[in-house]
Amino acid sequence: MATDGALMTRPKRTLVTGAGGFVGANLLRRLVQDGHRVTGVLGPAGDRWRLNGMEDRAELVDVDLRDQDALRRLVHRVAPEWTFHLAAHGAYSWQNDARRILDTNLMATVGLIDVCRETGCDAFVHAGSSSEYGIKDHAPSEEELAEPNSRYAVAKAAATLFCRYVAQYEDFPAVTLRLYSVFGPYEDPRRLVPAVVMRARHNELPPLVAPEVARDFVWVDDVVEALVLAAEAAGDRRGTIYNVGSGVQTSMAELVDIARRVLDIDADPIWGSMAGRAWDATSWVADNRRIGAELGWRPRTDLAEGLRRTAAWLSARNGQWQGQPVAS
Repeated sequence: MATDGALMTRPKRTLVTGAGGFVGANLLRRLVQDGHRVTGVLGPAGDRWRLNGMEDRAELVDVDLRDQDALRRLVHRVAPEWTFHLAAHGAYSWQNDARRILDTNLMATVGLIDVCRETGCDAFVHAGSSSEYGIKDHAPSEEELAEPNSRYAVAKAAATLFCRYVAQYEDFPAVTLRLYSVFGPYEDPRRLVPAVVMRARHNELPPLVAPEVARDFVWVDDVVEALVLAAEAAGDRRGTIYNVGSGVQTSMAELVDIARRVLDIDADPIWGSMAGRAWDATSWVADNRRIGAELGWRPRTDLAEGLRRTAAWLSARNGQWQGQPVAS
C-alpha cells in the first residue's frame, strides 16, 4: 500500500537503473503502485525474472549504462523527474572483474548524472553501500572517513564522492543512501537469507561462516521507503549521505537462533562450513540517526518478522524462488 507521503506526491516520470536487481525490482513495484510513470533499465545481463508481471505496468528497457550514446537517447526521451540509480556490479563474491566494477559503479554514475543534468531532474538518488566504510569497530556516521577494503567498495565510495561533489558545487539534486544488508523477496537466491529460508523448507541450514561474523539486516520495503523519502527531499538535501540500516547488529549465531525459532528448523549449524570472505567483520551496524532526524525514516520490520514474510512469499510461489523449484 502506498504511504500517506506517496499519496501526497504528484506522479513523477521516474527512471530506475538496476531495475532487474533485488532492490530495484522492489522499488519499481512500489513506484508503479504509487501511480508514478516508471521506466526500468536493465543491463546487458539483467534478471527479468524479478519483473515478471510488470511488463504492462512499467516500461522495461535494455540499455548498457556504459554506452553513453544509448544512455543519452534514453534519458532525453524519458526526461525523468526522479532518477533512482541502483545499477551495480561487484556486490556479490562471484562478481570480481575490476574494470567492470569501476565502469558500472563509477563511470556509469558519472555518465548518468551528465545526461540527467542535460534534461534536468528534481531528484537523483544514488544507492551507495555500507561497504564504503570498510572495517569499523563501531557504527560509523556519514561524515566518517570511508576506508573501503574491496574493489566494489572503492568504486561505490568514489561514486558517492562524485555525487556529493556535483550536488554541493554544481547545484545538482543528488543524495546517496548507503545501504546495509538488505533482505526480503527477490533477493538473489545464492545469498544468505534466501538460502536460510529455502533450506528451512527441508528442515536444514545452509553452509555458514564463523558465528561471530556480523551484519545489519534491513527489510527491503523499509529500504524502498527510504529511497522514496530521499527523492522527495533531494532538492533540499543536496549532497547528503544517509545510512540505511536497522541499527541492530546481528551475528550469524543470532541469525541462526532466530531462524531456527521462526522457521521451525531442528538442524544444528555447522560453523565454518562456508569459507569466510575478506570483508567479513565482527562489527557491522548502521548509525541511522541522520535519516531518522531529517527524513523521518525508521525501520519498521525486524529480522524475525522479515524472515516470516520471506518464507510466506516463498510459499505463495509454490516453493519457487527464481522460477525454478528449490533444490533439496
